[in-house]
Amino acid sequence: MIKKGRLYGIGVGPGDSEMLTLKAYKILNESDIIFCPEKNKGQGSFAYDIIKSKIKENIEIKYLTFPMKYNQNELNKSWEENANEVYEEIKNGKIVSIITIGDPAVYSTYMYLISFLKDKGVDINTISGIPSFCYMADSLNLPIAEWNEAFAVVPLRKDNIKLLEDTLDIIDNVIIMKPTNNLEGLIKVIKERKLQDNFILMMKCGTNEEKVIKNVDNIKNIPYLSSIIIKKNRKI
Repeated sequence: MIKKGRLYGIGVGPGDSEMLTLKAYKILNESDIIFCPEKNKGQGSFAYDIIKSKIKENIEIKYLTFPMKYNQNELNKSWEENANEVYEEIKNGKIVSIITIGDPAVYSTYMYLISFLKDKGVDINTISGIPSFCYMADSLNLPIAEWNEAFAVVPLRKDNIKLLEDTLDIIDNVIIMKPTNNLEGLIKVIKERKLQDNFILMMKCGTNEEKVIKNVDNIKNIPYLSSIIIKKNRKI
């Protein structure tokens, strides 16, 4: 009989290793293997950089490559191959963790993997982490929403700014993720709607390279790991 292990998907927060939850820290150090995501093979993992000072030396570290492709068939193939690699370790009785920056439920490739693993009867446990936009708002003492206000989280789309425009039409507080997908469109919307004093951008939250930008003309050459908060009815 095959002894099956367990899988943990662990959010490691936005960038500061001290913002790991106690539960995440405990499970990481009880793991046999930690799988770390990387964009290209051999490139390294930002998620691993966050946790490496907090884990025991005898834990095996492996990498899963998640190429940034937009062909759905190629993506599905990549996700399934990674899921199968993880499953082989779980099937052999290993306690396996997959780490992801921020929270696993927010734009995480981990969630694509578990859709393949659920069908195999894997014991899946997902552990919350701190999303970048929560860290950002808290570090700036800035409420994301107050009283009866609503807020929305919007990913910028390549060559299509309509989702952001439509959201700003009806929502007072908007969090923008993946802003590098359409910087030109983002800047155009901020200026057209006269929101230059109503937005703030933070790049590389919780790291030594963390930087805040409030001047719309300085939104250029920013890294992928950036988030923006717009508050239509409040200057920031």
